[in-house]
Amino acid sequence: MSESNHGIRLFGKVIPLYLQILIALVLAVGLGVLLGAGNYASHQKALIENLAIPCDLILKALRALATPLILLAVLHSFMTAEIPGRSGRKLLWLLLTNTLAAILIGLLVANLLQPGKWGQLAHPSGGTEAIKKTLDPWLLLQDMVPDAILKPLVDNNVIQLIILALSFGVALRGLKSIQIERGHTDYVPVQQVITVLFEAVIRILNWIITLIPLAVFGIVARTVALKGFEPFKALGGLVVAVIIALLLQLCFYLIRVKLGSWVNPFKLLQGGVDALLTAFSTASSTVTMPITFDALIEKVGLRESSASLGALVGSNFNNDGTALYEAMAALFISQVIGVSLPLPQQIIVVLTSIFASVGAAGIPEAGLVTMTLVFSAVGLPTEYIAILITVDWFLDRCRTVINVMGDMTVSALLDGKHPKLKAEALMNEALAPEAPLKFEDGN
Repeated sequence: MSESNHGIRLFGKVIPLYLQILIALVLAVGLGVLLGAGNYASHQKALIENLAIPCDLILKALRALATPLILLAVLHSFMTAEIPGRSGRKLLWLLLTNTLAAILIGLLVANLLQPGKWGQLAHPSGGTEAIKKTLDPWLLLQDMVPDAILKPLVDNNVIQLIILALSFGVALRGLKSIQIERGHTDYVPVQQVITVLFEAVIRILNWIITLIPLAVFGIVARTVALKGFEPFKALGGLVVAVIIALLLQLCFYLIRVKLGSWVNPFKLLQGGVDALLTAFSTASSTVTMPITFDALIEKVGLRESSASLGALVGSNFNNDGTALYEAMAALFISQVIGVSLPLPQQIIVVLTSIFASVGAAGIPEAGLVTMTLVFSAVGLPTEYIAILITVDWFLDRCRTVINVMGDMTVSALLDGKHPKLKAEALMNEALAPEAPLKFEDGN
């Protein structure tokens, strides 16, 4: 869905979401300075604290949407995606390894640069819960199975939720395949219900996204009034760290294409320029999808089967940039509030980021929804997601570019090590009957 759908009309012109956020930032800084910029009067504190109420309500709504969004996104993908057996296994391997590499790169950069220590925020109530959480493999295994079907939805338990979603997704997919073979269509109403519910959740999410400028105004004005500009030094560090990590992920893609495909990595970049620019301008991989598909066929020269499997089917599951950002955001917040997040907790972040990225629908700001589950998994206070909203509008565009680049990379790798014409020639040569031996006169 295009970001323009979140715009508001003023004097007959639509103001896009990112511009609304910029305006809210400027107004919020002005109000924060007027209220003292860290030197507020004691009688003003209650008023200043109330500025965060809209942001708290929006975050509560995002948390409520997180679990149904992921559940329906996984079910919708299983029911609607057309994945051939052998190619599907290769696609799954490529998606999994790309996402895992993205998360590890993000955590490596966050651990080395430690952007959260560029500025400190006060502990929220219960903010040290992450210290108590440890990685117990047996406990994690036991916790995978919920006590009741609806419990993961209520508890926001991402591991149980994904197990539930995958179980029903695989089962429904299998039933659909059996019914198609038998010529039955009993699966169609179920697929339609899932599609309608998924689109309904997306529509509600879009309503909430239109209120994000209000949340930005409130949380920035409150932060500037109470703490001055000190907390925003850390946000600057986060922006730098995320961009560095995304560039490293881009290098990973190019190296992988060089080693595993016939496509020249720079030709892939050149051919996909239109798709990458569209991804940055709309912050939506869904809007970019048809442009990516056309570019891979027309400008890069991939087979249609490879382009469709990577750019159309794979994009439903491939959100490497989002997974990278969510892992970095969790580590960043732990650094900002001074909470230690050692290796066992970071492994939990890796697992939950992989699962949560599946539910990150291809619309602007959807990563903010699934991020609540990643934070909850390691006990980080989700209220600090609010401060990330001030820079998320820009980082969302950057990570969407990486999401689309990931789709292009997967398509190139699925295409193999021989271009279309050469592969067809080799196939014809292998299938051709063996030529008879010819003997020259005298032999």
